Amino acid sequence: MPFSDLLSADRIVMLVAPGSRDVVLDAAARLLAGNSPTTTPSLARALREREQLGSTGIGRGIAIPHARSAAFREPRAAFLRLSHPIDFGAVDGVPVDLVCAMCTPDHLVEQHLQYLAGLVEQFSDAEFREALREAPDLPRLRALMLEHGRHAGAVQ
Repeated sequence: MPFSDLLSADRIVMLVAPGSRDVVLDAAARLLAGNSPTTTPSLARALREREQLGSTGIGRGIAIPHARSAAFREPRAAFLRLSHPIDFGAVDGVPVDLVCAMCTPDHLVEQHLQYLAGLVEQFSDAEFREALREAPDLPRLRALMLEHGRHAGAVQ
């Protein structure tokens, strides 16, 4: 399954005032949960708990916060381009401006790991990263993310 199948256009956003890592994680949780007042807090907590185990900042200005949850029956993802990079505690020390959050159901452990590996591979493409950063507007950002995801990060 291509990674783009986990995304929907409404879960790809430009976050103008990211503030802090917690603000970004809260925004990601809201997107993943579809603004559900019951699911958003538990998902935000799960993303924070995972972040406490070690930064999901993979370097080059990319973070992939992720969690497993019983809240969903299918995996889902959200993408945020931050207007101002923030410290995510990434291994290379580079502040993060591209965030791809993911949540998979508790029982899909192997798929969760495969999606993460696919995302790391997808974001290792320097041209793709730069295209995301240079996208002039939200429609172009969404098109780039959805189209590139069809060709990368596929899970068998």
